Amino acid sequence: MVHVPLLEEVAVIAGISVLVSVVLSRFGVPAVTGLLATGALIGPNAVGLVTNRADIEILSEVGVVLLLFTIGLEFSLERLKAIFKTVALGGAFQVAGTMAATIAVAMWAGFDLRQSIFFGFVFALSSTAVVLRGLSERRELDAPHGRFIVGTLLFQDVLVVPMVLLVPVLASAGGVSEALLGVGMAMGKAILVVAAFLVVARTVVPRVLGWVDATRNREVFVLAVLAICIGTAWATAQTGLSLALGAFLGGMVVADTQYRHRAMGDMLPLRDVFVSVFFVSLGMFFDARLFVENWQTVLLLTAGFVLAKGFVATLAAAVMKFPPRAAWLAGVGLAQFGEFGFVLLRMGQAEGLVPAAQLDPLLNAGIISMFLTPLLVRLAPHVSAGERLLSPLARVLGERGFDEPGAHAMHNHVVVVGYGVAGRLVVETLKRLGIDYVGLELNAESVREAQKHGLNIHYADATSDETLESVHVPGARAVVVLINDPSASIRVVEAIRRTSATVPVLLRTRYFAEVSTGEDAGASIVVAEEIEGAIESLSLVLGTLGLDSDTIRHEIDVTRQETMVSSRKSDGPGVAIVAGTAIRVETLVVAPTGHRRKDP
Repeated sequence: MVHVPLLEEVAVIAGISVLVSVVLSRFGVPAVTGLLATGALIGPNAVGLVTNRADIEILSEVGVVLLLFTIGLEFSLERLKAIFKTVALGGAFQVAGTMAATIAVAMWAGFDLRQSIFFGFVFALSSTAVVLRGLSERRELDAPHGRFIVGTLLFQDVLVVPMVLLVPVLASAGGVSEALLGVGMAMGKAILVVAAFLVVARTVVPRVLGWVDATRNREVFVLAVLAICIGTAWATAQTGLSLALGAFLGGMVVADTQYRHRAMGDMLPLRDVFVSVFFVSLGMFFDARLFVENWQTVLLLTAGFVLAKGFVATLAAAVMKFPPRAAWLAGVGLAQFGEFGFVLLRMGQAEGLVPAAQLDPLLNAGIISMFLTPLLVRLAPHVSAGERLLSPLARVLGERGFDEPGAHAMHNHVVVVGYGVAGRLVVETLKRLGIDYVGLELNAESVREAQKHGLNIHYADATSDETLESVHVPGARAVVVLINDPSASIRVVEAIRRTSATVPVLLRTRYFAEVSTGEDAGASIVVAEEIEGAIESLSLVLGTLGLDSDTIRHEIDVTRQETMVSSRKSDGPGVAIVAGTAIRVETLVVAPTGHRRKDP
């Protein structure tokens, strides 16, 4: 019999992961939590079905690289520039606050300053893989709390370099100034290399992908994208930066090309497989026996990750003047141990900075915090207590809100909540037609850009009754809710209904399953992107097949009756029957001279 260790262990991981995840999904447990539980179950510290953890960790590194590459594909250099302030300031507040609190607690517990700083490094880092996977699945990367979390995680990944270089310095008794000089030189070198890489990549990558695309060979294109992903991760790792940061940068470079969506489609299957292995490998670090022996210490450290670290992250978001809801969700999202913390713990043990007996409980607590994160992130949007507690603090810190003069005088206008792509289209149309409007948005950069163009868009939290009163919702002709956070959308509708029971509320959702929830919250009309996209596709398909407009309209009406009724009339010419004669009725719009309508 041929014995292939790695293949056998991957087969065990795949089989047990499916079984455990299916069972836990029956109880509403997220997939990431199920994968972590699988690792804890089959790892060397439990049943022992998988013992060769080193090879599994290599596969898991590939998973992290692919995950960050696909996250980078959803960004671009322009978009990163837009959140630079969040990356720099928000990340600095979170890291500095977490380190300061950890150092104080560690020194109070009897550790010396060097060991306390080391623990500060470990606690400051959050899990890029766990958090970004959850945000991506929930489509919250562009939500206010998502932008803060992404910016903070990027800042943390950059800081991994000096942290890794400083661990030996903390373990040594002397030569601190020389070592710090070396750290500074290494950071400068890394920044120069990354800057040079981005310049070269933006000029070379589009051409290379163009040549590859010309071959019309899908396999070659997949290999080219994979080479960019792995290659950029490896190149930045040579400068001392993390693999994850390099992969993220590689994804952003491809995101600036026309091949972004094709690359995303090709990488997603590979990403999901390897990332699943990564989460299983993390779970293998959990030691149930150690937990039983030191359960008080482990639970105390877990509370440090989940409660204390989450509180500091929430404060950091509040200091950045994010509204209470966004600050609360950001704190929950960043409240866990980070995968790069494993690297630091191993280095600290190897350098003799901290004994293994003191690190093992910390490692167990970190795994538990990662296990809890998907559950807490799913639960947090439905818990309003955190927001209420943060509201007084937000007022003290000067949370930005709607304070424009003359807002109370508005009447017979339209309130647009959310200034993304859909919100922008609605606002531009209302302005073109001369209809009064006011827009509310929580992306400060988008608000600033809109105001530069003279648009009536303001930074404000639409879940606040005070904000809705400021824009005079009771006197509005309609309110249109077009935000990407499903839970926040429902809260906005509920807040609108508290302010006015009669104003028409149009709610946009992503999925048909969310329509009934929106209607129960009080929305007058709910439009599901899933259904509207399908109906538009159906109309185009039938038109391409040459069917007449009456048949197309009939099929669309049948589809709507089976899914989601709309008061909007079907596109295409209408047909009326008068005295047995078909008369075609068309509506023409005569635009003023110089304002000819452009075809899309």
